[in-house]
Amino acid sequence: MSRFNLAIVGGGLVGASLAMALQAGAKERGWKIVLIEQFAPGDTYQPSYDARSSALSFGARQIYERLGLWQAIARRAEPILQIQVSDRGRFGSARLSAMEEGVPALGYVVENAWLGQCLWQGLDKDVVSWRVPAEVKHMQALPDGYRLLLDDETELECDLAVLADGGRSSLREQLGIGVRQRPYNQSALIANITPSEAHCGQAFERFTDEGPMALLPLPENRCALVWTRKGSDTQRLLELDDRSFLNELQSVFGYRLGTLQQVGVRHVYPLNLIEAEEQVRSHLVVLGNAAHSLHPIAGQGFNLSLRDAHALAQTLLASDTLPGDLPTLQLYREQQRLDQQLTVGFSDQVTRLFGSNEPLIAAGRNIGLLGLDLLPPAKRWFARQAMGLGTRPNV
Repeated sequence: MSRFNLAIVGGGLVGASLAMALQAGAKERGWKIVLIEQFAPGDTYQPSYDARSSALSFGARQIYERLGLWQAIARRAEPILQIQVSDRGRFGSARLSAMEEGVPALGYVVENAWLGQCLWQGLDKDVVSWRVPAEVKHMQALPDGYRLLLDDETELECDLAVLADGGRSSLREQLGIGVRQRPYNQSALIANITPSEAHCGQAFERFTDEGPMALLPLPENRCALVWTRKGSDTQRLLELDDRSFLNELQSVFGYRLGTLQQVGVRHVYPLNLIEAEEQVRSHLVVLGNAAHSLHPIAGQGFNLSLRDAHALAQTLLASDTLPGDLPTLQLYREQQRLDQQLTVGFSDQVTRLFGSNEPLIAAGRNIGLLGLDLLPPAKRWFARQAMGLGTRPNV
């Protein structure tokens, strides 16, 4: 039976980022890491109009720079040079500018397939091995780690198991780790859009009585749309023909980017705030969406998970014990607790504040947006939160 120091269950963006953050130190210590993933990564990147994308904060760029990956990622990373926040039908608005904040960009939008390709190609095969396509069917706690049963009936053991298998983690449930769940009674419609005018690195956060929307800049003058609506309205939007959909989107978004000309494949996802009640046990860590799934409108979910992965790697490598030692894992959890609480709280409060059409709340947020644009300290705080620098300025 194979024995590893770390088994990362889920080789997506979070799991692969953790492996990248660990591999140099693991090589020095003679540790062996295995990534277990259901979907095999391709050997080559295939551009697609409909590629899903992620918004990386400036803090995420700093982490990937430390890992030596940013130069590769940046080849297809579209910089966010300005963010315009507005409330439909009201006068309050705010603009955040990279120039004002003294950074090259407030963030970057990267296609997930490209980011994944950069991560997979950066992995050291002498340290990190793959089991792919493979799925962990069962996990058994041992006195010195975990035994994992894969879907091909093979078994392996590890000192530390990391669950990074997504927000619907069946293994989390199998291990009896409960979740706190707060439904937003909303769904997000995701699609790529092409406007007639150049986006020039602008991102738009637009709040309406029906729900918030975001348009983020992508390469080839595309924009990534995240449109949040209540109830069954997202299903109605999903079923519209392309022209009717673009007309309705145009009526809500306006003509800031000219005429909206093309829409790609549309996908709909129900939205909930989900937090695991336990993130560490002896020889076990819950990471990524399995630990916390956030509303996408504030763009904080993946960036928080990346900071968690980076902090976990640093904590494990700073310890003189084998991975899996409970006091070490508890130290990681305590170090990340404030970052998680503030980021989850920021995301949740923004969602609730701008998702309400109560007149008093709407008036309050309108004044708040106006004040944000007029008060430099408040604006800088908001910008640092958006850039992922709010609680970890030296990451």
